[in-house]
Parts: sequence; C-alpha cells; structure tokens
Amino acid sequence: MLTGFKNFIMKGNVVDLAVAVVMGTAFGSVVTALVNKVLMPFISGLVGAPNFDSFARVELRGNAIEFGVLLTAVVNFLLIAAAIYFVVVMPMNLMIERRNRRLGIDKSVKKDAAEDPQVALLTEIRDALKDRV
Repeated sequence: MLTGFKNFIMKGNVVDLAVAVVMGTAFGSVVTALVNKVLMPFISGLVGAPNFDSFARVELRGNAIEFGVLLTAVVNFLLIAAAIYFVVVMPMNLMIERRNRRLGIDKSVKKDAAEDPQVALLTEIRDALKDRV
C-alpha cells in the first residue's frame, strides 16, 4: 500500500503540479504587489481616487447598488492580465522565438513532422494511383 502511494507521489505530473502551484502562489504575490503598489497608485494619481468603489452608487429601497465595486474589480482584472501579458507572456514568446531562430527551427517543419503516419501513407498511395492512371 505504501509503495503504491510512493509511486503516485513520485510521478512526474504530481511533482510538476506541486511545483506549478508553489510558483504560481509566489508569482501571484509579485503581480499583486505590481498592481496594488505601482499601477493602482498611478491610476489613483490620474483620476484622484484609489478605487472606483464609490462611483455610480445608487440607493434602491434602502439597498446600495454599487456599480463602482464592479468597475474596480474589472479594472483590477485588466491590470493583472496586462501585467502578466507584458511581464511574462510577451518576454517568454520573444525568448522562444529567438531560440527557435538560433536553432533554425521552423514552424512549418514542426507541422510536417507532426503529421499522422497513416495520413502520409494514404497520401503516398493516392499520389501513386494518380501517376499510374
């Protein structure tokens, strides 16, 4: 029983997932700090408020409808998405592109290599039959 558990824990995908969760948590604090301590104060300086919570607040029969809270959440989401894109995704894509150019890897070669062998064989048979006729 313990051997099976040990084998399960030592599988690559379980370890990879654990590492990804830890790295994601650590990176989350970096993105949160960027948004809360850099981008939001900058926006606050532009618009004069640290968030939009009090914007478009409506009272309806004693209940507060706060559209500004939704607006703050949307702005935070967009800031986080932009931070991840410009700080992680874009530089990573540039690094991959440079590496592929340096190694001479062409995307069209990858597509040909990934073609199903059965499809390739059927294509050859079709072409041979065309040449025969």
